[in-house]
Amino acid sequence: MNHDIRNLLEGVSDGSVSVEDALLKLKTKPFEDIGYAKVDMHRRLRQGTAEVIYGAGKTPEQIIGIVETMLKNGQDTILITRLSEEAAALIKETHSMHYDKNARCGVIGQIPVPDGIGKIVVATGGTSDIPVAEEAALTATVLGNEVVRLYDVGVAGLHRTLAHLDDLMSSSVIIAIAGMEGALASVIGGLVDCPVIAVPTSVGYGASFNGLSALLSMLNSCASGVSVVNIDNGFGAGYLANMINHMGNSSAMQK
Repeated sequence: MNHDIRNLLEGVSDGSVSVEDALLKLKTKPFEDIGYAKVDMHRRLRQGTAEVIYGAGKTPEQIIGIVETMLKNGQDTILITRLSEEAAALIKETHSMHYDKNARCGVIGQIPVPDGIGKIVVATGGTSDIPVAEEAALTATVLGNEVVRLYDVGVAGLHRTLAHLDDLMSSSVIIAIAGMEGALASVIGGLVDCPVIAVPTSVGYGASFNGLSALLSMLNSCASGVSVVNIDNGFGAGYLANMINHMGNSSAMQK
């Protein structure tokens, strides 16, 4: 049960919210149809996290319409992924937004104070993996997590990975991002006692097949505790890491 429902039920319990008002709140339509999109208003109630806007393929006008619908319905912080610079510039004419060029993400509203049970480490094999890593890191940050970035610590120079053992071993979940042969996830998975989320990237030469080689390597990892998301899916990794980092965190649920 997430904190919105908890607060509502506690309000009924202490008398600050009437049963009728609570029923009205719960009966509010679960989505708003704005023609080109059905904006999910109950996502936070069901999953604990509000809907995130996938920007690719949407016009700036469509994104603005979705943003305004979310704001109208009480969404304080809105994350927009896969957002081009051109679309971001047009959205900024209407709404105050922080745009991260590397992550290709926009954030409207305040970044929440971290309330996860520990730290999320985002590690990359190389500098070329940073755009995917930044999408993962920004997603986790916007969802209320403390993020530690370890970039360019790939297996071509294993001493670089081993130099950060304290960060790796003190984290609650690690996102390992790599292209080429994707070996970083297995190496990290063999060192730590926390979940490792592997993200293959499309970085590499011809036989890497735009990330397919790294994907298959990560799926075949012999290290226990390694799960894999899709190629270049930094958002999916950041979202999953957030869920892991908030499991059993009753203080966050009660806010």
